[in-house]
Amino acid sequence: MAQAVLIVDDDPTQQRILYEMIRRFGYEAHCAQGGKEALDFLGGPKGKEIALMVLDLMMPEVDGMQVLDYLGAHRKDVAVIIQTSFGSIETVVKAMRAGADDFVVKPVNPERLKVSIQNLLKVNALTEEVKRLNAKATGQLTFDGLIAESPAMAAVARLGRRAAASNIPILIEGESGVGKEMIARAIQGESDRRGKPFVTVNCGAIPENLVESILFGHEKGSFTGAVQKHIGKFQEADGGTLFLDEVGELPADIQVKLLRAIQEGEIDPVGARKPVKINIRIISATNRDMIDMVKRGAFREDLYYRLNVFPIMVPPLRERLADIPPLVEHFIVRFAAEEGRKIRGISPRALAMLQSYSWPGNVRQLENAVFRAIVLCEGDMLEVDDFPQIAAQVKGYEARIPPAPPPREPAKPTGPAVLGLEGEDAASGQIAGTGVPLGIPAVTSGGHIRKLEEVEADMIRLAMQRYRGQMSEVARKLGIGRSTLYRKIRDLGLEAKM
Repeated sequence: MAQAVLIVDDDPTQQRILYEMIRRFGYEAHCAQGGKEALDFLGGPKGKEIALMVLDLMMPEVDGMQVLDYLGAHRKDVAVIIQTSFGSIETVVKAMRAGADDFVVKPVNPERLKVSIQNLLKVNALTEEVKRLNAKATGQLTFDGLIAESPAMAAVARLGRRAAASNIPILIEGESGVGKEMIARAIQGESDRRGKPFVTVNCGAIPENLVESILFGHEKGSFTGAVQKHIGKFQEADGGTLFLDEVGELPADIQVKLLRAIQEGEIDPVGARKPVKINIRIISATNRDMIDMVKRGAFREDLYYRLNVFPIMVPPLRERLADIPPLVEHFIVRFAAEEGRKIRGISPRALAMLQSYSWPGNVRQLENAVFRAIVLCEGDMLEVDDFPQIAAQVKGYEARIPPAPPPREPAKPTGPAVLGLEGEDAASGQIAGTGVPLGIPAVTSGGHIRKLEEVEADMIRLAMQRYRGQMSEVARKLGIGRSTLYRKIRDLGLEAKM
């Protein structure tokens, strides 16, 4: 996927050379005729697309140093490669202190520039990923930190921001794998509970006999096996947010307790003498049809309307195809770093294929598909061949699977297992140039393993034939001393048989 690079140079010839060079590297290129035009571009509609700038230092009116000052104050996310005709150490040091990330000297070496661009874009992408992970871990992830560019997800973000401004209970609905938990985390990050505990409970993964204890806690000795006091998830989330994933899986008796906790703002730990006050925000999520469950009596109607005060529907990935390119780029950066692979992107044809697929497993399936492609990829770009399972299901695409290596021909001679055959000897079945039979059977004609002393005797006899009775050479090749060799010959009775 193309990443935007802005070329800032007042020399038309140099600008054109850099433009063609960067386009050939596989990046989207834009040009600015001087510093003032560059600042205007950054403030325009396409300014947010710029990930890197190739900046000339010596320009009239607004020079490179002034552009660096602007970037340091307003666009620290843009990587900068400075170029100068002088190449003086003082100029370079001054620019690097002002915020430049790398430098090249005119005339620019294409390979040097390519490596610099690749490295800086990779570092920037990893930096953004680290920021996102830190925000998620500290409960400060916002909707701006989510990877979502489609109009459908923009509508979700608008609803989420409105819900974050109050303490209203929220029910997030959507298919499995669409990212309901990330929406819940962004809601907390936009609310006044930002930075407070965010506790996730997968209601469908808790054994039924432990649901009450895990959610509400228990006192020591309240039941068999309760050897110490346990703080439940509600108390863990006190002051923050409790995210009940797959809330439709809760047993009926727990639904009653959950309803009371929401209404009264207090819980009853198992075995406790008095209720415990809690201050939490509840965000629920489900991939099931809750209305249908209510009609069937599988979910309490009063609890449903308590949880579903502010519903948010997250659309499936097939309905927000504009999110696939940034998500793929995000996963490539992450998995390439984790796997130590130098993969810089995905080909346009492979990306078009991914956007033509229905993605029944949504974002989670896309994540796993990219991970597998990273492992399969043999170049520096993901291609259609790296997504064989997807290509098989999208019309017009076919992944070429490399043929399996041909089976190895069996060693000659065939028959019982034989030791000592290799190279020219193995092909002829004889010691090269002597006509002496070569090969030591490892099993008997009946298929049983031969005795070790019999194999050892044949090995010594083979060595003596191969090296024509030169005992020093025989002992050396067998890895034993001459005295040991003579003793074995005597003990095995080989002298009479030679």
